[in-house]
Amino acid sequence: MVADTSSLHVSVIAPTAYLRDFVAQEPATVHHVAAQRVLHEPAYRSFFRAEADRGAWIVVDNGVFDLGRALEAPDLVQAARMIGAHEIILPDVRQDGPATTLASDRAARRLLDLTDDLNLCAVVHGADGPTWLRCYEHFATSSYVSAIALPASRRHLDSRELCQNRVRATAYLADQGLVQDRLTYRLLGLGRTGHLELTQQTRHRWLSSVDCAAPVILGAMGVPMLPDGPYTKIHTPRIDALDPIDPRRFPLIRANIATVRRAAHCPLTIPEDT
Repeated sequence: MVADTSSLHVSVIAPTAYLRDFVAQEPATVHHVAAQRVLHEPAYRSFFRAEADRGAWIVVDNGVFDLGRALEAPDLVQAARMIGAHEIILPDVRQDGPATTLASDRAARRLLDLTDDLNLCAVVHGADGPTWLRCYEHFATSSYVSAIALPASRRHLDSRELCQNRVRATAYLADQGLVQDRLTYRLLGLGRTGHLELTQQTRHRWLSSVDCAAPVILGAMGVPMLPDGPYTKIHTPRIDALDPIDPRRFPLIRANIATVRRAAHCPLTIPEDT
């Protein structure tokens, strides 16, 4: 289950106007997309439809991070159909395992009433280690779950709690034999150590992808992501607040993306003709 040469597919998040500049992949592999933007932004929708046609696996987020609430099942299915998506991330409640399992179970029933050809991804949460683990075990044994996502560590970098330290959490799952071969495992976002965490996570061959806006946001702010660190998590604006981005920042943004991909052992590049 472990190899030093494993890689994570890196899905970059950027404002709609800059998708071709920073999000386009060569070759096309995995993209994380926002359901509400698919529904309401034609340019966003067109870009990811084209990426799906190129062979990318499209993961539709449910909107809770941006909107404070998840979109309803019919809207999620509609968004997925519009861009040829393959997977939907189920609703989750930050740091609340029981509420997350309840919300995901309910949403899954509604989604499965509408379609049976979309994979469902559950997000693991918990207020402490035991509730985090119960949430994980619930999803790992649920027949409707095809993928599991692990959110970034936001606080308590050195904590021994699985819910607060994603590096410790993935190591625990591997060491305890809790990784399920039938599931796809994703990392959601970069945490307190940014891309430096990925150098540790690549030891796990069962981890598939990570999505991140940090290289674009920090680059737009003039902050480089140094390959060997240090990495200091600073207060940053939301991704859509960056538009417009000064074109003079483009080289730094691309360098930041390359830094994250090197840390993840990800061979993807931005197509030269974007």
